Amino acid sequence: MLQEVQQFKADFFKALAHPLRIRILEVLSEGDKTVNEIQMLLGSEGSAVSQQLAVLRSKNVVVGTKDGTSVIYSLRDPLIKELLKVARQIFDNHLINAISLLENIKNQ
Repeated sequence: MLQEVQQFKADFFKALAHPLRIRILEVLSEGDKTVNEIQMLLGSEGSAVSQQLAVLRSKNVVVGTKDGTSVIYSLRDPLIKELLKVARQIFDNHLINAISLLENIKNQ
């Protein structure tokens, strides 16, 4: 059972392991969007956005709801927004540490 949970976690993080997918999730953190809206906000081609949304859907990270001829995408779990926020804080901490190290080297 523990191995299955670890595999689930690994698959989840693999779904996040692409810059465009991360950006899509950041956009969806601001609210539900259609593919066209996501494309416009990212300045990316529709096929690239659609491909990455398919990956996120297959891993149950986002959900698409049909609305007439459009599909509205949203985060499957609102905690993903918090996960992205924490990841950003970790990234910022690494940058602060790297800058501090560089300043120490420079001052020696």
